[in-house]
Amino acid sequence: MATAIVGWAHTPFGKHENETLESLIVKAATEALAHAGLAPSDVDEIVLGHFNAGFSPQDFTASLVLQASDDFRFTPATRVENACATGSAAVHQAIKTIEARRARVVLVVGAEQMTTTPGPEIGRNLLRASYLREESGIDGGFAGVFGMIAGAYFQKYGDQSDALARIAAKNHKNGASNPLAQMRKDLGYEFCRRESEKNPLVAGPLKRTDCSLVSDGAAALVLTDVETALRMRRAVMFRGTAHVQDFLPLSKRDILKMEGCAQAWRKVLAEAGVALSDLSFVETHDCFTIAELMEYEAMGLTPEGQGARAIEEGWTEIGGKLPVNASGGLKAKGHPIGATGVSMHVLSAMQLCGEMPGPIQVKDAKLGGVFNMGGTAVANYASVLERIR
Repeated sequence: MATAIVGWAHTPFGKHENETLESLIVKAATEALAHAGLAPSDVDEIVLGHFNAGFSPQDFTASLVLQASDDFRFTPATRVENACATGSAAVHQAIKTIEARRARVVLVVGAEQMTTTPGPEIGRNLLRASYLREESGIDGGFAGVFGMIAGAYFQKYGDQSDALARIAAKNHKNGASNPLAQMRKDLGYEFCRRESEKNPLVAGPLKRTDCSLVSDGAAALVLTDVETALRMRRAVMFRGTAHVQDFLPLSKRDILKMEGCAQAWRKVLAEAGVALSDLSFVETHDCFTIAELMEYEAMGLTPEGQGARAIEEGWTEIGGKLPVNASGGLKAKGHPIGATGVSMHVLSAMQLCGEMPGPIQVKDAKLGGVFNMGGTAVANYASVLERIR
């Protein structure tokens, strides 16, 4: 690969009543360029990841990045969207542009403002990432989709409530040490395991602590070719990338196998020339705890149906054989749709540069893996990152 990250920015995720989509975008873009030590005039192209689907009345948003500086005027800017993988779609689009030698410096911004939308509309907006012709009637919106998957998984492999609660507790414990996280509270295993008034069932066997958060936020990356990156303050190179798109209808797939996720992992590891065991950590898409459990299997950490072993034996804890979601993941960090994939790459770069807070800094991190998905493993993006400067 010939592309590297040379700067980044990340707003705290959460409920930002005093911000707008535009102000979040401008803040992330401005801070990322400052972090890279570059000016707006140095940017050859801009890519914005913004899902929208009804969250913002402003639907033509690519040029909102230009609000950060008049010097951005006439710079090519494009908005991309691929459901919850929108952020990674923006990152991968920027990489393609650099590798095609159509740009030397690309600014990538991912953003979403979700909390200003009424609750019922949030569910309807998110469900637009499913196959509406067949799946629009599923109760509970997208939580209902994953609740159905969790129920089928439990039926085949046994009750996994303990494992899901351990995943939730792990990610909340990590998120408590992440100043960028939306929920900075260590809820503990017992709270996550027990159904209660504060932790009710949401859909199928999934409780509130099994579901990611509705969030506002933005993140940004500055990408360059490696030759340029080696002259910069810092450089984190893409050793490999992969994008695999699967069928949208659940009826055309085995819902207990994240086959697109598995394909993406096989491709990215092969391109990077490494094995899963070579990775120091993984940031993966835990929109629901059942998703993280099944992703353990899809990435090859455990055989099918045995994902619980990875969490129960502490493999995915910080200090384990493969720490997963040391940032707190979507579960605790938050999930502003368009920002999520960019956020995962920012936090992975921070890990590799030793810039995470002490409790969640993976010791001697050399290689990082990122997996971001849109829909139910429909859009699957994977990256392997390595610090080179």
